[in-house]
Amino acid sequence: MEKSLCEEEVYNRVYRQNFEKLRNLIYYKCGDLDEAGDIAQESFIRLWAKCADVILEQVSGYVYTIANRLFLSKMRSNKVALKFEKSQELQHNTEDPLFLLRTDEFRSQIETAISELPEGQREAFMLNRIDKYTYKEIAEMLEISQTAVEKRITKALIKLRDKIEEFRDYKI
Repeated sequence: MEKSLCEEEVYNRVYRQNFEKLRNLIYYKCGDLDEAGDIAQESFIRLWAKCADVILEQVSGYVYTIANRLFLSKMRSNKVALKFEKSQELQHNTEDPLFLLRTDEFRSQIETAISELPEGQREAFMLNRIDKYTYKEIAEMLEISQTAVEKRITKALIKLRDKIEEFRDYKI
């Protein structure tokens, strides 16, 4: 007998397999981890409400579509600058203060450059470089062709390289 998404254990397994990926995808779009978590949670609530209508093999695409629509409706009029949380503090406070200042400034400039990328480029770039998804996996998540993913990441890298070239002239 085929399992149904309306069975609690099946739904819970789908939730565990997809929630973090979905939240991260929305986070890369909006730059707010709490907001991304809320959107992902709301997506799964809506999935549960429609569990009888969703084919189990298509559940990932369905929940990603719901999340994307929720995101678009919440962010329609807002331009969002992505702000990264610092992944780790510098552990050596005995380093040269000028080096620490330059490092912090460079990190800030890189974060700004990434946040200024168009949404599609930023999303594909972050999924590839941060979450280590392949182009094929990204294409499936975003429901676009693998070629489109390659173009988005290539354009993002070109824009970031140009920004880094600008940073080389920066003096503290």
